[in-house]
Amino acid sequence: MTTRPMHSQTTSVDQLRDTLRRIRHLKGRQADEQALQEVRALIGAAPHRRDVLIEHLHQLNDCYRGLHERHLVALAHEMQLSQAEVFEVATFYHHFEVIADDAVPAALTVRVCDGLSCEMGGAQALLAKLPAILGQDVRVIPAPCVGRCEQAPVAVVHQHAVPRATPESVAQAVKAQHTQGNTTDHIDFDAYVADGGYALATALHLGAADAEQVLQAMEDSGLRGLGGAGFPAGRKWRIVREQAAPRLMAVNIDEGEPGTFKDRTYLERDPHRFLEGLLIAAHVVGIDAVYIYLRDEYHGCRDMLRQELAALQANPPCPLPLIELRRGAGAYICGEESAMIESIEGKRGEPRMRPPYIAQVGLFGRPTLEHNLETLYWVRDIVQKGPGWFSSFGRHGRTGLRSFSVSGRVNQPGVKLAPAGITLQELVDEYCGGMLAGHTLYAYLPGGASGGILPAHMNNIPLDFDTLQPYDCFIGSAAVIVLSQHDKARDAALNMMQFFAHESCGQCTPCRVGTAKAVQLMQAPVWDNATLEDLNQVMADASICGLGQAAPNPVRSIQKYFAQEIV
Repeated sequence: MTTRPMHSQTTSVDQLRDTLRRIRHLKGRQADEQALQEVRALIGAAPHRRDVLIEHLHQLNDCYRGLHERHLVALAHEMQLSQAEVFEVATFYHHFEVIADDAVPAALTVRVCDGLSCEMGGAQALLAKLPAILGQDVRVIPAPCVGRCEQAPVAVVHQHAVPRATPESVAQAVKAQHTQGNTTDHIDFDAYVADGGYALATALHLGAADAEQVLQAMEDSGLRGLGGAGFPAGRKWRIVREQAAPRLMAVNIDEGEPGTFKDRTYLERDPHRFLEGLLIAAHVVGIDAVYIYLRDEYHGCRDMLRQELAALQANPPCPLPLIELRRGAGAYICGEESAMIESIEGKRGEPRMRPPYIAQVGLFGRPTLEHNLETLYWVRDIVQKGPGWFSSFGRHGRTGLRSFSVSGRVNQPGVKLAPAGITLQELVDEYCGGMLAGHTLYAYLPGGASGGILPAHMNNIPLDFDTLQPYDCFIGSAAVIVLSQHDKARDAALNMMQFFAHESCGQCTPCRVGTAKAVQLMQAPVWDNATLEDLNQVMADASICGLGQAAPNPVRSIQKYFAQEIV
């Protein structure tokens, strides 16, 4: 019989001991007990779903005014994720700040919007004056559009918006330590129900209203998605309804396009009209769960919506699907539907390659119906009043209603509900009280940052889907920014490109490098049009999503309509 040599047995025992020693002393940073206790006190005991990572990051960020590295390590441990996964998400979003454990975060952060409307309203002067006034304990930083363009300039003191901000009003807000969201004066659950609210949703559940007839009304109305893409809403419902169950819904309230604030305005006024539209769509399409993605800048809206959802769930007029409210973290790219879905899943908000489209393979791999808030806001009226009611509005051969977010050099900025096809001149004269005193129309952006820039003499083009493409512009989410003779179109285009460069997710080279390079070229007194056009073409052709594809639009508008400003 052959026996194993004694030294071989000894070697095996030594190897086992070495392995056990390595296991006890894992590579990489380990979570310390205090950090674990601090994290558990905020997020609760394990287990934790992977998709709530961003929600947990918000809890830590709100509590400690930043994300300490020790807490991220502990969070990875608690969620059984790699530290790389947690850190890559934490460093992707603008409203998260990863800080070293020995660093002391600022006592308060003040963000000053430097979007185009706020820039025109004096944002740069505000940014220059505030640090000296507020002192070293307060961090003052520029921020991309915060969705309050009609109140320009706007500062945000932690989570409290200061409209029409002055150094004095911001200092007062800092002194008062406003740290909760803004309050809203809205129609609450009881008032909405008393005025006939949720009757249609209830009728659908009881069989008194027919789902197919509702779907047909949506198709007949001609309502198109009002988030910017303009896809027919009824057709989208039918496509998703034909997919295999379970089906999900994602509601996009991440309106980060500079100049856009209509979803916030409607949410602040009448949240349950939107929620009833959500329930009607969920019933007709056969939705099992709904995820509402609300941009982080809308703190007051989030507090209010959470309360109104609780009131609805406490006294439901009909069976409700699962409804979860998710919080963005400061990333314009998450307004793109697939990037939003990645964010809801707790990941970096990077757009997906398509196909497949999210109607087939969307949230958590399931068929997903995606809408912005305003599209759902009109569902109840369209069904109850009939599709002919919605399509009866319109001018200059167009049909329907449009909610224009108007800001800039007008007397009465705000959300203007007007007939589709109205011209810029009609919109300013009839709905905005005309131009400000001492200002005459010089140019306008018909569709926010992405929609291009048109000169004053083109003020009679009908504003609607498909009417602006011949001029290399588009209406998008109908964000209209009005410029006067005191402004320069080239400066507006540069502001837009700086926004795109700041907000690029970095996933694809044409957008990541192209937007940054375009900013450099546009800062020159004389533009290198040949190089800019090369960049324009590459970004438009090769970018993964609409951010990079549409980024050249303001540049091309200047080259086409304002050439005298760049030579």
